[in-house]
Amino acid sequence: MDKKIEELLEKKAKAQLGGGESKIKAQHDKGKLTARERIELLVDEGSFEEIDIFVKHRAVDFGLDKQHYPGDGVVTGFAKIDGRPIALFSQDFTVFGGSLSEAHAEKIVKVMNMAMKVGIPVIGLNDSGGARIQEGVSSLGGYADIFLLNTLASGVIPQISVILGPCAGGAVYSPAITDFVFMAKNTSYMFVTGPNVVKTVTHEDVSFEDLGGAETHAMKSGVAHFIYDNEIETLLNVRKLLSYVPLNFMDKSPIKKFDKSLVKNQEELNSIVPDNPNKPYNMKEIISLLVDDNEFLEVHSNYAENIIVGFARVGGMAVGIVANQPEVLAGVLDINASVKGARFVRFCDAFNIPLLVLVDVPGFLPGTEQEWNGIIRHGAKLLFAFCEATVPKVTVITRKAYGGAYDVMNSKHIRGDFNFAWPSAEIAVMGPKGAVEIIFKKEISSAKDPEKELEKKLTSYVEKFANPYIAAERGYIDDVIVPAETKIKLINAFEMLKNKVDKNPKKKHDNIPL
Repeated sequence: MDKKIEELLEKKAKAQLGGGESKIKAQHDKGKLTARERIELLVDEGSFEEIDIFVKHRAVDFGLDKQHYPGDGVVTGFAKIDGRPIALFSQDFTVFGGSLSEAHAEKIVKVMNMAMKVGIPVIGLNDSGGARIQEGVSSLGGYADIFLLNTLASGVIPQISVILGPCAGGAVYSPAITDFVFMAKNTSYMFVTGPNVVKTVTHEDVSFEDLGGAETHAMKSGVAHFIYDNEIETLLNVRKLLSYVPLNFMDKSPIKKFDKSLVKNQEELNSIVPDNPNKPYNMKEIISLLVDDNEFLEVHSNYAENIIVGFARVGGMAVGIVANQPEVLAGVLDINASVKGARFVRFCDAFNIPLLVLVDVPGFLPGTEQEWNGIIRHGAKLLFAFCEATVPKVTVITRKAYGGAYDVMNSKHIRGDFNFAWPSAEIAVMGPKGAVEIIFKKEISSAKDPEKELEKKLTSYVEKFANPYIAAERGYIDDVIVPAETKIKLINAFEMLKNKVDKNPKKKHDNIPL
């Protein structure tokens, strides 16, 4: 028996070397970690339980019958992060460039199937040259098997993709289906077709970084939700994200101990919003004051910056925050902001994460570019997401809430549970100046001094309508609150709503305006 145990340990030690010492050195020389080093950094120490370490490919063509590596280019198994169970796979670039074969795909499918059965998140560490060409349609079929499981698992368990090397061709569609995509600067790439194909087909000369690097996908395409300077920082922030997220759709996020008696009025909130309604301010300052320990994990921080989304805790409870950003485009809603917000709201709703919505929105962005590119359809996505969400939803209007954007940003009319407003709130069909120019058009144009008449009407309109009280009189606003008291109001609201039950009509599935 001792000899057999010794043989087993030798086989495992060989498998753990992947493609061998020289390939590992080449990986390190590129500034990249190996598949196993990444797992060690990501999960709790000593918690990783590997499966399928001895799996090998079954291909015989193109000399593959003479090249066999245990594990076949992907490390799979189960572990814990902060004591909570997760499933994972980590592609090994030292073995066939991490390329996906039939056996490689089967390993990933196996671990994903188990994750769905037991209800735990799946984390994929992607570093692959794509489909293993020598296996032909078998490798393509393997990708499709993974895509199907990604789709079936969507909304059942959280799925996180971490891109730590190349991810090209069909391989990109698995991360695209998952809930969040992390990328590391300078070493990770995603594209449907690489620079050489692009040059051949479109005659564009573009680098790997410009075509599909981390910064490109974080700022231009919106494919990447998070980017960090290196792999270590990236993996540590995956851990941070998971601290806000439940294990599955029937679970709830971890709650941290919180002493409500220590909450004090935050007088700074009384002076953040400028008296001049056209002057910008940074909504992130308000977020920082409202959340526990000033900790806010922003999602898509470099994309569609006129809307802010991310995770924090309020009174120890994890919440998803959606907020307009007056510092960027005056906080207006456009196509990218609508899609960004809608995707985030739907994730929170799928996984029982309450929503805090901070509103300062002058409306939807006008112009031919927005109209021709479908602002109506894309704006409807955000509306749809808020309408269908059944999680606790609390809204605070800090300043402007104009037109259709007032409705869209979790108004009482679309099942907002608690809707608060600061005294600085302006709730109206449109901005005062535009409204006055329409309502009093004839009176202004026929006046001896049109400018003076406009100013007079404007002052009267602002006093009567540019405030939160008409909405409060109708019950559309539950309370007009002193800004300094906002945090305790939010804590009490979310506490009251923690056992909320709301349902949508029975259906096969909805038809969101994609």
